[in-house]
Amino acid sequence: MNENELKSLISEIRPASRAAMELAAKRQSELAKPPGSLGRLEELSVRIAGMTGSVKNEMEKRRIAVFVADNGVVDEGVAVTPKDVTLKQAVNMTRHVTGMSTLAEFFGDETRIIDVGIDSDEEFEGIINRKIRRGTGNIRSGAAMTREEAVAAIGVGVGAAKRAKTDGVQALGIGEMGIGNTTTSAAVLAALTGADPANVTGRGSGLTDAAFYKKVSVIREALSWNMPDVRDPVDIIAKVGGLDIAAMTGAFLGCAYERIPAVADGFISTVAALCAVRLCPETRDFVILSHASRELGYVIATRALGLAPYLALDMRLGEGSGCPLAFQLMRAACAVMNNMATFEEARIDDGYLDEIRRQPDPGSNFGGI
Repeated sequence: MNENELKSLISEIRPASRAAMELAAKRQSELAKPPGSLGRLEELSVRIAGMTGSVKNEMEKRRIAVFVADNGVVDEGVAVTPKDVTLKQAVNMTRHVTGMSTLAEFFGDETRIIDVGIDSDEEFEGIINRKIRRGTGNIRSGAAMTREEAVAAIGVGVGAAKRAKTDGVQALGIGEMGIGNTTTSAAVLAALTGADPANVTGRGSGLTDAAFYKKVSVIREALSWNMPDVRDPVDIIAKVGGLDIAAMTGAFLGCAYERIPAVADGFISTVAALCAVRLCPETRDFVILSHASRELGYVIATRALGLAPYLALDMRLGEGSGCPLAFQLMRAACAVMNNMATFEEARIDDGYLDEIRRQPDPGSNFGGI
């Protein structure tokens, strides 16, 4: 993908169908239950209707795309995990023995492990080679990659979403694997929002106090050295981001283009979703946040998106591990919409709810409609 192709794709993305959402909300009001009594499951079913354009949906073919890349900033000691774990865990995902892939296999979800920048020339069965380059540069002293490389990586993500559509996938989870990527994602979030790096930087997989303070310092220096254009998400990704973040950004854009529900995992995936939304605001309609990450900057990222996660499990693994769990909620939301009886079908006179229905429900806004 080149820049003109990216701009063309963005220009063709349309918002979710408000007509379908209104019909779905109307059906929810007719189902044999007190108004709003299924809480955010109702909201989720309405949002899914807006994405697909259909009131009734199935979520039986689900896939998680994991974009894998190394980050040059690990040379600064910002991660306790050795760099070679990026490749090792990518291989382990193909064996279904990581956290994400274990859950995916258990629930019957497909996985696609996509190499966009592993720092190795080795190839392994089950890992899709879409490598842009062998890892990024060290953002403390230079740009992560060129703008052209960032756009090409975005194109890899768009391609993964288009392939999912061709394959009949009904929901795409978007995950990552790359040692050092909590540093790059924090840098990207700080640039996107203007937040102080200290307020968006977490300890990742675990850092001592001294290492954590160094991580914050590295992010400050990276932003100062590279001076990313805060109005240009591609420039931000190219200068202080990662190939995995770029590809995930493209996957969110591609899902919006193809009108596929796109499930974000935790902090890093949500930062990529924010990049996509800053590039194309309509993309927000197609993003579903799975779980509330414990990473420090997660709340800032979700507030910037204007979305809230559906699960609170104190998870912070990454990989796309929240996606299999969110998929099950999506299945449940669709099951209610598809199979629950209406008051008429249940032969219940719902007149007793008229007064309740006249009162606004402060706990539900069906995603803003």
